[in-house]
Amino acid sequence: MKRSRALVTLLLAAAPLLGAAQLAAAPAMPPPLPPLREQDRIRQQWLKTRLDTVLPGLMRKHGVEMWLVVCREYNEDPVFFSLVAPSVMAARRRTILVFHDRGEKGVERLALGGGGSAGLYQVYRDPAVEGRELWGQGQWALLRKLVDERRPKTIAVNVSQTHAFSDGLSVGEWEQLGAALGPWTSRVVRAEGLALDYIDTRVPEMMPTYRQMMALSHALIARAFSSEVIKPGVTTTDDVVWWLRQHVNDLGLGEWFPPSVSVQRPGQGAASVIADHEAVVIQRGDHLHTDFGIYAMGLATDTQHVGYVLKEGETDAPEGLKRALLNSNRLQDIVLERLKPGRTGNEVLADALAAMNAAGLKGTVYSHPIGDHGHGAGPLIGLWDRQEGVPGRGDVPVLPSTWFSVELEARTPVPEWNGQEVRSAQEEDVAIDAEGKVAWVRERQTTYHLVR
Repeated sequence: MKRSRALVTLLLAAAPLLGAAQLAAAPAMPPPLPPLREQDRIRQQWLKTRLDTVLPGLMRKHGVEMWLVVCREYNEDPVFFSLVAPSVMAARRRTILVFHDRGEKGVERLALGGGGSAGLYQVYRDPAVEGRELWGQGQWALLRKLVDERRPKTIAVNVSQTHAFSDGLSVGEWEQLGAALGPWTSRVVRAEGLALDYIDTRVPEMMPTYRQMMALSHALIARAFSSEVIKPGVTTTDDVVWWLRQHVNDLGLGEWFPPSVSVQRPGQGAASVIADHEAVVIQRGDHLHTDFGIYAMGLATDTQHVGYVLKEGETDAPEGLKRALLNSNRLQDIVLERLKPGRTGNEVLADALAAMNAAGLKGTVYSHPIGDHGHGAGPLIGLWDRQEGVPGRGDVPVLPSTWFSVELEARTPVPEWNGQEVRSAQEEDVAIDAEGKVAWVRERQTTYHLVR
C-alpha cells in the first residue's frame, strides 16, 4: 500500500504534463528502499561482516601485522567511511583506527578518538584524561604507548603514488605520526593493496539491496525515455536530466554524478553526439543516450541506456539502430568472457580488444570497479582515451567477490542514416562471486526504450 501511494504521488506531480493514456502506460516502480533506521541497521551488519571476515585475510595476504588509518575531521582517508558505522559523518577532531593482527586471537580493532562505531571498535583511552576527548600530543603519546605494548613487525600506512584509495594519509598527519612512532618508523610499510582490496571486496549480504537499487535506476530511465516525460519538439535534454534528478531526490536516493542526456540524429556526420553540454530540443527520429547513477546505503550504481523517439508511423527503431545496440551487446559479452579473477585490468582490456577486432566490431572499452564508490577501488579496464592500457591502475588483478561497471561503446554504420556511424554506448553493472562466476546484477538492455 505504501509503495502504491508513493507511486501515485510521483505520478500526480507530473499530471499537468500527461494525458490519461500516458499515465496508464507509465512503467511501474520497484519497491523503495527501507526506512533510514533500517538502512542503518543493514549497513552496520554489512560492516561487521567485512571487518570480521574480509579484513583479517587481506592483512595476512599483504603481510601487515598492524594497520593505521589516521585522519582529521573533513579530511578523511578514502577508506575511512568503509571502516566506520554509517552514522559516523566525520573523523571528529582526529580519529586513529588501529588494526592489530594477533594471529589465532584474531584482528584487534581499536579507536583512538572519534566515536559512534557502535561496538565495532574497542575505545582505547588514557585514564589520565578520562571525561575529555583525545587531543593533540596526548593522542599521539597514547598511540605510541599502544605500539610499544604490541610491538608489531610491520605497520602499514596509506601512502601511494598510484592509487587514490590507498593515499589517505596527509603530509601533516604523517609528520606527526612519524614523530610519535620514533624508532618504530623503521617498520612502517606502504601496503597499497590493503586499502584497495578492502574497499573493492563485496560481501554477499549487499547484493539484494544492490539489485533493488539497480531496479530503481532502470525503472527511472525507462520512465525518462518514454512519453511520460518526453514530448517530441518540446522537451529538451535538460528537461529529462532535471526530471531524473528530481525523482532521485524525491525517492530519498542520492547522486554521485549528475546524469547526462545526449542525442544523435542523421546529418550530424562523425561528430553525431550532441547535447552533452547544452540543452537540445528532442525531435522524432532522435537516438537518445543517458549516463545515470544513483548512490544509496553506501553503494553506487552506474548505467548507460539508449532510447529512440519514434517517427510518425513507426512502431520500432530502424533495423540499423537495432544492429548498433546488438553490436554493443556483443562487445559486452566479449568483456564478460574475459573478466576473470587473477587477470589484470590491462590483460582483460588487451584480450577483449583483440577479440573485438577479430569479430569485426569497432568500439572502445573503458570499464571500472564499482561499489562503495562509483569509480571504485580495483583494476581499471581501459579509459576512453587510453585503449593501450593504464599503467599502474590497470595492472591490479581482478579479485573474486567484487563488482564491475562494464562500460563501453560500439560504433556501427546505420543504412537508414546514409551509413552514418552511431555510437551505441552501454553500461551495466556485474558481480563476480567468491568462485569467480560473473553475472549481470539486473538484466542488461537489449531493446530500445521507445518514446511514442
